[in-house]
Amino acid sequence: MQHLKPPHPPGGAAQLDGPWPIPTILGEKQDQAAPFSLPPPCTPPEPCRYPKLFPQSCPPLQDSPPRPKHMTVAFLKTHKTAGTTVQNILFRFAERHNLTVALPHPSCEHQFCYPRNFSAHFVHPATRPPHVLASHLRFDRSELQRLMPPGTVYVTILREPAAMFESLFSYYNQYCPAFRRVPNASLEAFLSAPEAYYRAGEHFAMFAHNTLAYDLGGDNERSPRDDAAYLAGLIRQVEEVFSLVMIAEYFDESLVLLRRLLAWDLDDVLYARLNARAASSRLAAIPAALARAARAWNALDAGLYDHFNATFWRRVALAGRACVEREARELREARERLLRRCFGEEPVLRPAAQIRTKQLQPWQPSRKVDIMGYDLPSGRAGPATEACLKLAMPEVQYSSYLLRKQKRRGGVRPRPEPVLDNPPPRPIRALPRGH
Repeated sequence: MQHLKPPHPPGGAAQLDGPWPIPTILGEKQDQAAPFSLPPPCTPPEPCRYPKLFPQSCPPLQDSPPRPKHMTVAFLKTHKTAGTTVQNILFRFAERHNLTVALPHPSCEHQFCYPRNFSAHFVHPATRPPHVLASHLRFDRSELQRLMPPGTVYVTILREPAAMFESLFSYYNQYCPAFRRVPNASLEAFLSAPEAYYRAGEHFAMFAHNTLAYDLGGDNERSPRDDAAYLAGLIRQVEEVFSLVMIAEYFDESLVLLRRLLAWDLDDVLYARLNARAASSRLAAIPAALARAARAWNALDAGLYDHFNATFWRRVALAGRACVEREARELREARERLLRRCFGEEPVLRPAAQIRTKQLQPWQPSRKVDIMGYDLPSGRAGPATEACLKLAMPEVQYSSYLLRKQKRRGGVRPRPEPVLDNPPPRPIRALPRGH
């Protein structure tokens, strides 16, 4: 049995289970803290099954009296942090409950005119007023609160900065000029002298320096080494707005906290892993020196992550570590059953070229990066197959589908597209579609 581990120290990483592990840091001593001891498995298994989960020692999944499910959620979808999978969870929840999802105006493509600061004008009029928001944007507190109804719960997700930067460098290598300047597309070369390649303010520069801070509305050019008060202020602003900051390395445990925060059922947070790179497109192990260099270059992101990683574990402790781990295990088991039911007895992530179902083919950022996906077994049809399709549907296809559906529901003709009085300009260069 694998156990929850305490937060790893800055610059290091623990070997983690779950779908988004930090690549092993070569040469770095791993976290040797004693694992938290868990109670033995329930016998017989029936009393421990959802929804009457762990009645012996853990709070029940359902409140007494039961709280209604929270229906208004704004998710700040950060980059390369498993955000697409969280977005898919929220899209499916909204669709099941006939909720309105805020979607971008066509001038913004599939995101809210990122990298510009978010404006409520970027939202398609057929998707206002919304219950759920989950597409990429640069955070602007006043504009989001102008759009979303009172009582909206705000959540986001962060990822360990060294692993995140490796993913950014791989995914945006053909789009970000700072990355394109590097000989042989070498991450080591970039991090050995980032100032030689990076130009603040140029197209897609936010993908090459403190991307988390930028997504959260901060100034990604600030350094906590020069101005520690700025990092403290940014942390304070995030804490004032976001009820939960999830951690990608502990994805299932994060979903347990999210489910409890929103009074949702376990079934509401089942998922398929989306927008994942093939093993051939990512580093399996990050050398310790490279990880330290990535964190030093992205010091603002590192400060944010370290703070909210510790905050996350305080939340876990308040919920009860044993209870969170047991519920996360139940989530993993239910997820595996669902994936087998949807995609066959041996569901595997496969390259896009091997996916026959067009609606499930993930967008590929370049010929050097393979984004994996699922495919439906042939010969299936009906509501269950439709649910499986949505479970694995990539962001661009699902966003387009929801927009068409919400237009029909609101009596808006699918064409021509509505036009804003002052439409937001398109980015000078188009952002990659699948990010």
